[in-house]
Amino acid sequence: MVDFFINSLAGIPAAWAVLLIAMIPIVELRGALPVALTYYKLNLAHAYFLSVAGNILPVIFILLYIGPVSDWLRKNNKLMERFFAWLFKRTRHKVASQYEKYGLAALAIFVAIPLPMTGAWTGALAAWLFGVDNKRGFIAILAGVALAGVIVALATTGVVGFLNFLL
Repeated sequence: MVDFFINSLAGIPAAWAVLLIAMIPIVELRGALPVALTYYKLNLAHAYFLSVAGNILPVIFILLYIGPVSDWLRKNNKLMERFFAWLFKRTRHKVASQYEKYGLAALAIFVAIPLPMTGAWTGALAAWLFGVDNKRGFIAILAGVALAGVIVALATTGVVGFLNFLL
């Protein structure tokens, strides 16, 4: 999988490649940061910044446009209306209690967990589904992405490598 992304981005400067990889759903920062550190040999600070920036950029557009796009789809397509009704019911049923109990911290932690389907894209969709204000949702998602970056950096470089970066 990594080879596919790297081969697809051949000839693109490393910084741009890392930004683009971090924007891809599911892959996000969790894939971009290790590629930046191991394949492109970027220093940790540069790799971290590019991975966080690339991962958070789509969130802006998701938060701004998912509501109007879904409203339009629901108005103009019966199948989409049924889909969104199912999605809202299912999502609110599955995670409403955690969100109500922990609020934006739950959103940040959800985004920070470095597993597939728990990143910034899914966090932005969850923020929209729960009616979180865009500004507050963005801040929680940014905190989660930043924390995910620390976790992935620790996993990629090891604790000693990360401590050397801090010192």
